[in-house]
Amino acid sequence: MNTDPRPLYARAAEQIAALIRTVRPEQLAGPTPCGEFDVRTLLSHMAGGTRRIAVVGAGGDGLAVRPFVDGVPDDGWVAAYDEVRAEVEQSWADDARLDALVHVPWGEAPGRIALSGYVMEAVTHTWDLSEALGRPLGLDPELAEFALAIAHRVLPDEQRGDDVPFDSAAPAPEGADAYERLAAWLGRRSLSRA
Repeated sequence: MNTDPRPLYARAAEQIAALIRTVRPEQLAGPTPCGEFDVRTLLSHMAGGTRRIAVVGAGGDGLAVRPFVDGVPDDGWVAAYDEVRAEVEQSWADDARLDALVHVPWGEAPGRIALSGYVMEAVTHTWDLSEALGRPLGLDPELAEFALAIAHRVLPDEQRGDDVPFDSAAPAPEGADAYERLAAWLGRRSLSRA
C-alpha cells in the first residue's frame, strides 16, 4: 500500500469535527452502537484516539497514550477535538513519517499503514456518533469505502478474539451503504435496527 493516508485522515477529521458541532448537551448521555459507550464516552475516546495517533506521528509509542481524554466540559468537545486533530496534522507533516516504523497498539508498522488504520477507526467512530445523534449530516462515502477496504485487509471475518476491539462480522442490511457495510464488518448494529 503506497497511498498517502494523510488527506483521507484530514477529511475524516473534518467530518468528525462537523459532526461534533451538532451535538446537543441532552445527547451526551445517550446510547451509541458501542454498547459500553454513551455519546460523552465516545467523544472522549475519539479525542483520545486522535491524540494517540498524533503521538505516534511524532515518533512516540501509541501504547503510552490512554485512548480517552478526561476533564472536558460538556461544552468543550468541539475545542478538545480541534486541538488534537491539529496535533495530528503537525505530527504527520513530514513525508518521512509515512515510511518510518511507528509503534501502535497492535504492533510496529510503517507510518502509512498505521495512519490508514486510524482512518478506519475514525470513520467507524464517525458512523457510531452519527447513529447516536440521529444522522444529522450526510457522510462522505469515499472515506467509508477506504475504511472498509482497510478493515477487510486487517480483520478476519471469522470469530475475533478478546484482543480485537471489534465484534465478529455481521451481515449488512439489504441495500446497505458503505458506512453500514463497514459497521457490519466490524460487528456493529444500528441503534434503529438493534
